Amino acid sequence: MADVKTTGAHVHGEAAHHASYLEENKGIMNWLVTYDHKRIGLMYLWSVLLMFLVGGLFALLVRLELLTPGEDLMNAETYNRVFTLHGAIMVFLFIIPAVPASLGNFVLPLMLGAKDVAFPKLNLASYYIYVVGAIMAILSIVLGGVDTGWTFYTPYSTSTAGAVTLMTLSVFVLGFSSIFTGLNFIATIHTLRAPGMSWYNLPLFVWGTYATSVIQVMATPVLGITTVLLVMERVFQVGIFDARLGGDPVLFQHFFWFYSHPAVYIMILPGMAIISELIPTFSKKTIFGYRGIAFSSIAIALVSFLVWAHHMFTSGQSPLTNAIFSFLTFLVAIPSGIKVFNWTATMYRGSISLKTPMLYAMSFLLLFTIGGLTGLFLGTLATDIHLHDTYFVVAHFHYVMMGGTVIAFIGGLFYWWPKMVGRMYSEKGGALSAILVFIGFNATFLPQFIMGSRGMPRRYFTYLDQFQPLHQFSTVGAEILGAGILVAILTLVASLRKKPDAIANPWGGSTLEWEAQSPPVTHNFVGTPVLEHAPYDYRHAKVEG
Repeated sequence: MADVKTTGAHVHGEAAHHASYLEENKGIMNWLVTYDHKRIGLMYLWSVLLMFLVGGLFALLVRLELLTPGEDLMNAETYNRVFTLHGAIMVFLFIIPAVPASLGNFVLPLMLGAKDVAFPKLNLASYYIYVVGAIMAILSIVLGGVDTGWTFYTPYSTSTAGAVTLMTLSVFVLGFSSIFTGLNFIATIHTLRAPGMSWYNLPLFVWGTYATSVIQVMATPVLGITTVLLVMERVFQVGIFDARLGGDPVLFQHFFWFYSHPAVYIMILPGMAIISELIPTFSKKTIFGYRGIAFSSIAIALVSFLVWAHHMFTSGQSPLTNAIFSFLTFLVAIPSGIKVFNWTATMYRGSISLKTPMLYAMSFLLLFTIGGLTGLFLGTLATDIHLHDTYFVVAHFHYVMMGGTVIAFIGGLFYWWPKMVGRMYSEKGGALSAILVFIGFNATFLPQFIMGSRGMPRRYFTYLDQFQPLHQFSTVGAEILGAGILVAILTLVASLRKKPDAIANPWGGSTLEWEAQSPPVTHNFVGTPVLEHAPYDYRHAKVEG
């Protein structure tokens, strides 16, 4: 990248103070009808955090029930509903929109030197569609609950009682929010880059968000069609998934996973994009292999459409089909490995600062690597037969999703929090949260690898006595994890009681958002951003107010 002359920026314009977006047009109504991407991003943020707390509460209830075999807090039917709602809320209402819709909405235009997204009205509409979908999902809890698991597998989902129809319709509605957000970001990246900002001058967060948006636009319609077909099956008995009427229940799995495995990368790619910002900033070193990381994001997006059937090795597919999808599963690990090696190389001989965002980034590196390596066991046909639908899958999934995306999301939240609200948080509180989350997470899910390898099936209400010590250890870990997340939230919220004290660039970052004041003015920059240096060139970056 030595020959690239433009990626950092200096803003030329008026020196006079301009009101920030937080200071202008105060009042609830001004927020509810705003087209400002920063305010919409914050509304998304508070909404997804609320869903995170609700989904986390259900997770703690599941772990408390599993403290001992047999019935403790709830019966088997209630248990099925609780773990289903935990999964559905965490996947569809939190982890999919968390980074793109909240942090992405706030940061992306700033990184591009734009005043807003390409379609501000569509951006606001996307948020309200998300709210409608969330209300429908919460109503399904009140109107009988759902006990199918978050995957809604047929034939059980077409025959069970409860509010399955309302929950699947809520997923249908939420899909439109995801599609509109993806379209908006693609248009914004193509059309609103600052003058002189070529594709190879883009921050890696933008590359990751672009790849995520491609998946959102291409894969989410399949989920919409699948949920509509499921509703038609329940209401009209059309026979698409009913073998008695000439349908095929396994067809639902093909439809569902054709979306939902790319959706895994809708969840993890934004987390990877955040890590690509945190590691060079807190290592004070140019990112190693910029193009490798950028192109690997696109490669992951493309290959993600080719691996859906590795969820179905035990569903009766032909041996040849299983072998092909097993190979493709190993193939998708290559671009992920490129990222991990490049991040590690970036840290090598860097001037590493162990601030809170970097602590979360380093946690991500270890936890995501464990998640990725354990995926090799599930991608191998012989071992997957034994491990399928056991707690090994639960642990692997959480190491990738929680240990990857959620850890990165929290790290990104601490990283951009001063830019969002203009206030610095307690570094001690942030560090404590990172340590508690790391310890609690591993204590929760490492025992589940052992349980799964010994044959403990997932989603079971009770279990053999031999698994009780590991379940109890996992439950204690979940409580520590919950405490760490609570400390993180309290640390950030407590900073709001202070007077604004964040300077423009508290971390010495080199990307364009750090040239705006904290919090930014309504239209992001005072004057026009002028690009002056290469991406992640920390010779020119400085801590400044």
